[in-house]
Amino acid sequence: MANKLKIELVKSTISAIPKHRATVEALGLTKLHKTVEMPDNAAVRGMIDQVKHLVKVEEI
Repeated sequence: MANKLKIELVKSTISAIPKHRATVEALGLTKLHKTVEMPDNAAVRGMIDQVKHLVKVEEI
């Protein structure tokens, strides 16, 4: 596995359930097409799996 993940918000959280909205915010994604780099660990992978329909992930 890579050391970091590049995560981009590609779908709006307006219609998402509140738990998914909170997860996206906890990942540091506040606006559409914002990209953040997070460490590749089990906690981040679990958060991504929960909102995989809203984000795009790339290993770097």
